[in-house]
Amino acid sequence: MKTSLKYGLLIAVLAMAWVLIAHNVISNPASMVHQLGTPIIFNVLQFALIYLGIKAVEREKGDRLTFKEGLKTGVGISVVYGLALSLFFAVVLAVIGSKWMAVEPGARGGSVSRSQIAQAFVGLFLGLVVFGLIYSTVISFFLAKRHSEERS
Repeated sequence: MKTSLKYGLLIAVLAMAWVLIAHNVISNPASMVHQLGTPIIFNVLQFALIYLGIKAVEREKGDRLTFKEGLKTGVGISVVYGLALSLFFAVVLAVIGSKWMAVEPGARGGSVSRSQIAQAFVGLFLGLVVFGLIYSTVISFFLAKRHSEERS
C-alpha cells in the first residue's frame, strides 16, 4: 500500500504540474497542446510509474512478483492517482471555475451543469483506473515470475 500511495501521488503531482504549466503557457484550452499533449503525457506518466512501482516492490521483496501481485500494485497506484487527480481538478473547478473545461459540451458558454461535472469526474477516475488495469496487466505479464522459474 505504501508503494501505491508513493507512486500514485507522484504521477498525480507530475500530471498536476503539467496541467498548471500548460494552462499558464497556452491559455486556449482547445489548443492541440491540451487536446493531444495532455492525454499523451498522462498515459506515459502512468505507464512509466506503474512500471517503476512494480519494480520497487520487487526490490523490496527481493524476488520477482507474481502476475497477481504486479496487477494489484499497478491498480493500487492507478486508484491513488485517479483519486488525487480528481481531487486536484475539484479544487481547480472551485477556484478557477469551468473555463478549463472548454472541451466539455456547454462549457464554452459558461453554463456547466452539476451533472456534466459529475460525469467528467467519474469519467476521469474510471478512465485512469481502467488504463491502469490495462497497463498493469501488460507490465505484469512481462515481469511476472513464471511457474517454471518456481520449480527450478
